[in-house]
Amino acid sequence: MFDALDWQLLGLVAEGLPLCPRPYAQIGLGVSLTEAEVIARLSALQQHGLIKRLGIIVHHRQLGYRANAMIVWDIPDDCVKKLGLKISRCAFVTLCYQRPRLTEWPYNLYCMIHGKDRDTVLAQLAALETECALEQFDKQILFSRRCFKQRGALYSQSHQQAVHG
Repeated sequence: MFDALDWQLLGLVAEGLPLCPRPYAQIGLGVSLTEAEVIARLSALQQHGLIKRLGIIVHHRQLGYRANAMIVWDIPDDCVKKLGLKISRCAFVTLCYQRPRLTEWPYNLYCMIHGKDRDTVLAQLAALETECALEQFDKQILFSRRCFKQRGALYSQSHQQAVHG
């Protein structure tokens, strides 16, 4: 089911999709597959749980978004899913997810807001709190101080051998 061609395909996809009208066709050229075959193999890998999701990495700072804040809330567990869905519908929210609480860190709902400056992010947060009725919940606003290298997961030949035993 999972063969050497799949590993090659994963390696190419992990480097990022080419910026062209038909990226899967372009990737297929690197592994002698048609566009349809690339899409079918990636779909099968996803259906079998070997790929969780395909996504993009946006380099916000290069686009002028220099004020990036992770907002964390302490939301009652019975409300977190409903509020998370509502928060995620806001156009300026780029990530929204739940995490388990920790003894020393009581927050369980996280969202990311990117803005050109801090005032913009804080104004968006105020609008979000009003729109989603979040004012009563404890929160922390964590502005980024540094930008680390962003990339997707990479798998090596040693990882491949470990999987195949």
